[in-house]
Amino acid sequence: MDKKIKPSVRVAITNWHDYDAPFLTKLKLLIRNNWIKIKNQSSCCGNLGEPGC
Repeated sequence: MDKKIKPSVRVAITNWHDYDAPFLTKLKLLIRNNWIKIKNQSSCCGNLGEPGC
């Protein structure tokens, strides 16, 4: 049986805080990475360390 791992809110906040980029770039990555997770029905977008992943 395959269990889906829930994304960690703490990790998402840390990724947002630690990623060195302007606010709009972070927002774009957040939206893109979450769209990838939704599209693939996954808990990871494959872009570790970026906002939204």
